Amino acid sequence: MNTKLRGNPWAMLTVLSLGYFMTMLDMTIINVAVPSISGDLHASLADIAWMINGYVIAVAAFLITAGRLGDLWGPRNLFLGGVVLFTVSSMACGLAQNTEQLIAGRFVQGLGAALLLPQTMTFIIAVFPAERRGSALGVWGAIAGVATVAGPTLGGLLITVADWRWVFYINLPIGVAVLVLGPLLLTDVRPGRRASLDPVGVLLLTVGLVLLTYGLAEGQRYDWGTVDGWITIPGVLAAGAVVLLLFLLDQRRKQGRSPLVPFELFKDRNYTLMNGVNVLVSLCTVGVFLPLNIYLQSVLGYNALKTGLTMAPIAVVSVAVAPVAGRLVDRVGGKYILVAGLVLFIAGIGSVAFIAEVDTPWYAFLPGFAVAGAGVGCTFGPMQTLATYDVPHRLAGAASGVLNSNRQFGSVLGGLVAVAVLQNRLLADVTPRASDAARALPAPLRGRFVDEMTGAAAGAAAGGGRSAPALARDASPELARKITDLASTVLSHSLVAALVPALLVVCGAMALGVLLAAAARQPAPPQRRTRGGHGTDGRAGPAADGLNEGLRPDRRPRHPGRRPPPAGRPLPHSARPPGTAGGRGVPERADGRRGRQAAAFTGSEDGAAGAATWVRRRPGSSRTEPAPSTAGTAKA
Repeated sequence: MNTKLRGNPWAMLTVLSLGYFMTMLDMTIINVAVPSISGDLHASLADIAWMINGYVIAVAAFLITAGRLGDLWGPRNLFLGGVVLFTVSSMACGLAQNTEQLIAGRFVQGLGAALLLPQTMTFIIAVFPAERRGSALGVWGAIAGVATVAGPTLGGLLITVADWRWVFYINLPIGVAVLVLGPLLLTDVRPGRRASLDPVGVLLLTVGLVLLTYGLAEGQRYDWGTVDGWITIPGVLAAGAVVLLLFLLDQRRKQGRSPLVPFELFKDRNYTLMNGVNVLVSLCTVGVFLPLNIYLQSVLGYNALKTGLTMAPIAVVSVAVAPVAGRLVDRVGGKYILVAGLVLFIAGIGSVAFIAEVDTPWYAFLPGFAVAGAGVGCTFGPMQTLATYDVPHRLAGAASGVLNSNRQFGSVLGGLVAVAVLQNRLLADVTPRASDAARALPAPLRGRFVDEMTGAAAGAAAGGGRSAPALARDASPELARKITDLASTVLSHSLVAALVPALLVVCGAMALGVLLAAAARQPAPPQRRTRGGHGTDGRAGPAADGLNEGLRPDRRPRHPGRRPPPAGRPLPHSARPPGTAGGRGVPERADGRRGRQAAAFTGSEDGAAGAATWVRRRPGSSRTEPAPSTAGTAKA
């Protein structure tokens, strides 16, 4: 079916954003459904952990491989295949009748997300020249921010009006829309050089990432000790590190033969620094929302819906700011906007930590959340623009896979850091506070009260909520009420005392991100753009390396004293290069093909254009040779 929008960069971005939104939403919406799933399917703590971490492990382990597969089989095919897998597995999760079916569905969901996520960045690199990429990534960043923050709100609403199965069914209409629009609007944007798959590298990378991700995700549950028999969390992490080291050594030998991870990517200082910023931003995003969710629900007593609505200003302001920030990136570059965004995020979250008490009203948080939302809007788009500005198109899939994989590891680390700091500070605060409160109880009950409060604090730090102490069940009604009130007061104040250092640690990690962003190189300001959509600074964009050969070159040959004729028209005799065949001979491209192109450009594969070279064809022969470089040769 023909459509005028087919191949339009913004129409393609719309389709890509829908798929990206679906996967990002699924990473956060599931958290609010855990209590309902646990009660309906009688899931154990281990089942819940696998339901969440199985998705994370699948995504993190296969992202880099999926990015390289996009270079091999085409990003459109991988993107649509990932959407099919994700949509079908979402339906399977919604229909699950037991925990085994749900865990299997979540793992397949992770595989689908891993297939489609890297392709979104590959498309953006391919269809948007570097000097226009800021606006596109501004929209992309807004989608990331909205999906991350809207997950708890939408999940709470769906569970309130329906049940937990709808947190999976919500993906179905989005997936169907992408599958209908994708084949109509997305074009194939493969790199000019065909990549080959490295099976040994894939095996080593997958095994190493699975071990490492499993150890990090499951370490807290096993108290960083024994999993089963001789299998321990430190042993799993060490094995993962060894396998990844073997992978790097293997890739070092294959750098000249289509490696899975091209090391030349990291010769670009901005790409290397932005990978670090990517990890820290993901760490801080999860590290902020986890303790804030615990605080709003366990201390202030909000339900899931009200908790999401309280934090909604982050998403709303992010959506408003991100496109504006993207346009500014195209004009002034992304470095300083990124630094400003990270500083705004620190300021917003710091103000929330400063005013958080056991009785703080919800509206007091709105200014801090709004400032943090402005920071989010100025972070994701500029960060990815800086990372991909000089990435060669032939390496777009690999570059996207590495960036997305690092983001997943940042998310895993964010949960670990948040829970570790919360537990440490909560246990340090709750024991002396419970001992003081226990003085109001009969002497025989004081020691047991302190022990129960210590156990309750560990559960609350992991997001398990809180319930009345078991001690109250054996007491008289009046004493039971007193024990419950004391327990609530102790735990609420201890959670607030633990919240502040947890948020400050996150702000410290974001401050490190500010330093990395400040060390980035500010790209040269973009030049005025020509009708063909390319800049006049010599950047040829996608056409230079064969992604879209139909795009016009940066400049046509100059004709002294007159306006150049439209491409494909015969040139005036005085303007023809010496030796051009025939009165109506059309100048040909350097590759020997005829067409609307009046000149062909030589240059490197990363899109830097060289000089325009005219060629001529001998009459009656298919052989071509360069024409002399006089009036018909243009400088790049």
